[in-house]
Amino acid sequence: MSTATENPLSLTEMGPAERGTRPDEVVIAVSPAFAGFFTRTIVDVPHAEVLRQLMAGIEEQGVTSRLIRVWDTADLAAIAHTGAKLSGSGICVGLLSRGTTMIHQKDLARLSNLELFPQSPLLDAEVFRGIGSNAAQYAKGESPQPVPTRNDQMARPRWQAKAALLHLKEFEQIRNGVRPVEVALGAPLAG
Repeated sequence: MSTATENPLSLTEMGPAERGTRPDEVVIAVSPAFAGFFTRTIVDVPHAEVLRQLMAGIEEQGVTSRLIRVWDTADLAAIAHTGAKLSGSGICVGLLSRGTTMIHQKDLARLSNLELFPQSPLLDAEVFRGIGSNAAQYAKGESPQPVPTRNDQMARPRWQAKAALLHLKEFEQIRNGVRPVEVALGAPLAG
């Protein structure tokens, strides 16, 4: 996993994240170490590419996206639920640095979700684009088909040790008591 010195993508804090007012907005909520301490997923998909694909999938549906960083937890359900409560549409895509992703809705319980993508080693650009598209469709009140993903029963044992180490490093980036912040891309997303 690469560190920020190898990737020009940076997320610039713009101030406290407030509740959105646009009903056509999907929040993308990232974890403390996303595009900061780490710059790539567990299988080396650059975070810049992850965001580019998510945002493209959202935009293709005629919906806007807004980025926030959740500092006080590295729990995906909490990150995604926090983002959903701040989203004008009530829909959020939550992301951990290693690539684990969730689409959440503000009215669901924290441990519920619309779609969960737990096998981060199997997520690629095409899947991230589909996740963005589905999130936008949920924001429009539609009921999209779940994003197709691969399934590999050996992914967990093969990647478990690395995932555990990455999770520990992610937790080290937590800033207790710090509210979510709005972030802007500090470098353009190529592509």
